[in-house]
Amino acid sequence: MAVREQFHNDLQRIKQAIIKLASATEEALCMSVDALFNQDVILANRIISQDKDIDKQEFSINDRVILLIAKQQPVAEDLRRLIIALRITNDLERMGDNAKNIAKAAIHLGEDHRLTIHEKIKNMRDIALEMLHTAMNAFEFEDISIAGKLSEMDDKMDETYEQVIKEMLEETTTNPEKTQYIMQMAFSARYMERFADHITNIGESILFLVKGESYKLN
Repeated sequence: MAVREQFHNDLQRIKQAIIKLASATEEALCMSVDALFNQDVILANRIISQDKDIDKQEFSINDRVILLIAKQQPVAEDLRRLIIALRITNDLERMGDNAKNIAKAAIHLGEDHRLTIHEKIKNMRDIALEMLHTAMNAFEFEDISIAGKLSEMDDKMDETYEQVIKEMLEETTTNPEKTQYIMQMAFSARYMERFADHITNIGESILFLVKGESYKLN
């Protein structure tokens, strides 16, 4: 097998590993929101435990990228592609951490907090999932027109987050005895918003990969 063909195959395997990591972060987010709404502490603890697997996937991808750089000493576009792979992998790992933090909030709330979780947190989850699917589609095909859509989606996420926080703060004034529980919901919304911010980072990385210039989507 020619050296160039081997290098291309290695790049494809790294890309597929990144897509697999994105799927793991998606699953973690969905499970964490389920744990929050269902007061499921057992599920929340499972999410925290499974975050170690996300970390291992990140380490594995990083090792493969660094080894490929050392072996092939790529330049120009090839080197940029590998650097972007490291950046995207880091953002995905941080997204997993945010999902884990939502699970921790579910544990802090406990199994009998008797609060109604703000329904818009589910809306935020749905926006985040749409953003993640869009970003991975843009990544797979290196399509900047798809990546550019993330900006509008992130604006929608920010608007929803601001609504949730405003209503949570209002609730603390009428139910001061429940402030610590209400704040856990507010934290969860913040973790969701941060999850989306990392997705816009991925979009910016894709734009940089294709155009060779830095762009801001957030």
